[in-house]
Amino acid sequence: MTYNIQIKVMPLKDLLDPQGKAVLGGLQNLGIKGIEDVRIGKHITLQIDAPSEEEAKQLADDASKKLLANPVMEFYEIEVIQPL
Repeated sequence: MTYNIQIKVMPLKDLLDPQGKAVLGGLQNLGIKGIEDVRIGKHITLQIDAPSEEEAKQLADDASKKLLANPVMEFYEIEVIQPL
């Protein structure tokens, strides 16, 4: 079965997000007020062929640990959207 997996990769909350700070400054320069913080991350979609949802999640976890996220600076969340 093919599973549609979405992975959200975000900077760790304790680390400065320079890209987010730059966007926040840009929003304020444009007169958009009331936004207190911006964090910029990645949204990754994988289609994984696996015998079970659990195995598909494990493959996504392996990919995230080995390539998609930097555990020193980022955390990730995996979500199975639906089997295709």
